[in-house]
Amino acid sequence: MLRLNCFFKANEGQYSRALEAAITLVALSRKHEGNIAYDAFESATRPDVFSIIESWESQEALDKHSATPEFSQYVGIMQECGELKVEIFEK
Repeated sequence: MLRLNCFFKANEGQYSRALEAAITLVALSRKHEGNIAYDAFESATRPDVFSIIESWESQEALDKHSATPEFSQYVGIMQECGELKVEIFEK
C-alpha cells in the first residue's frame, strides 16, 4: 500500500480556484481502481494551505491514476495556483 501526503500553498488570490480543483479531483479519483482513500483537508491555522491525503493498493494503481486526463487537468490547475509538494510512503 502507498500513502501520499500532498501539501498545497496557494498564491495570493488563488486559494478558492485551487481548492475547487482539488475537490473535483478527489471526487473523480475515489472511483479509480486501486484507490483505498482520497480526501482534501483545509488547514485550521493557515488560510492559504490545504492538503490531499490518498492511499493506493499498489504503485501500479497510483501510476494508472497519475496517467488519467483528470489528474493532469486538475493537478495542472493547482500548480498554476500555487506550490504543491508530495510525500510518498510505502507500507
